[in-house]
Amino acid sequence: MATPDITILGAGAFGLSVGYALAKRGAKVRVLDPNGVASGSSGGLVGALAPHVPENWNDKKAFQLESLLMAESFWKEVHDISGQDPGYLRSGRLQPLADERAVTTARVRGESARALWQGQADWSVVPSADYGGWAPQSATGLLVHDTLTARIHPRNATHALAHAIRALGGEIRTEGEVKGQVVHSTGWRGLVSLSEALGKNIGNGVKGQAALLEFKAEASPQLYADSLHIVPHANGTVAVGSTSEREFDAPDTTDEQLDDVISRAIAAFPVLAGAKIIERWAGVRPRAKSRAPMLGRHPLDREAFIANGGFKIGFGMAPKVAHVMADLILDGVDRVPTGFKPEASL
Repeated sequence: MATPDITILGAGAFGLSVGYALAKRGAKVRVLDPNGVASGSSGGLVGALAPHVPENWNDKKAFQLESLLMAESFWKEVHDISGQDPGYLRSGRLQPLADERAVTTARVRGESARALWQGQADWSVVPSADYGGWAPQSATGLLVHDTLTARIHPRNATHALAHAIRALGGEIRTEGEVKGQVVHSTGWRGLVSLSEALGKNIGNGVKGQAALLEFKAEASPQLYADSLHIVPHANGTVAVGSTSEREFDAPDTTDEQLDDVISRAIAAFPVLAGAKIIERWAGVRPRAKSRAPMLGRHPLDREAFIANGGFKIGFGMAPKVAHVMADLILDGVDRVPTGFKPEASL
């Protein structure tokens, strides 16, 4: 059987994950991105691989669960092949409970998690005192601790995928000839261009701003409160983010909105007070109209494919996205959930 040529347009989390899965299965992969690897939102700081709440179950939540459960072996293999550490750790997450109603709801969700998470992770109510200073402020003295949440270092993980593709014989360029079958993973600008071509909104970009603090909490659980993710990384840093801006003037600049994020983070997690800010970052995440990833045949070219719209859960979805897209492209086997198909945003 001839080795298939496949061109991936876009060197972000989805494009590189799909390219990696295809290269592993013997395809000749070329990734093209004029801005290089991790130049967009996949080159960010936060890397919270957090599950949806275990209730009101649907295809999106089930798909994400499968992907999160695949993640440890997926990223270990990427690490082994590439020689680059993607920064993955299933570290868990702590969230404060504001009142008795929240405590009751959390305990009900714990029962749901036992059924829905297949016994492979827990969602439990625990005393905040058990975690000392590394815990969010909680009016009830109680927290939700889930053991499914993991972390990734987005920038490192994206480069690890790129190295793995090269190790498997693929190539990554800023420009070059488009050969064979094509996969469009062009991020938020790709969704905007597609909307313009179709004459209706099928997706756009949502800007996020985040900060990186110098603080050692390497293997500690993530913290989540006041819509903020606090993610310890293995290199002695903690990422704090992020904003969600649907309207913005510049895609890659930070402003007073990030100052507010940092202030809120310190208020919710006083242990971070005084930590040195070593990087401020901004980028735009691709959000499909359906709010789910857009996977399958390209709506303007049925000979091509699309894998876009990861928004805030791109890295968490990447292992499963890579698997189902490789099945579709190489074998014609379509396991993409109905809600993830481009038609869901059309």
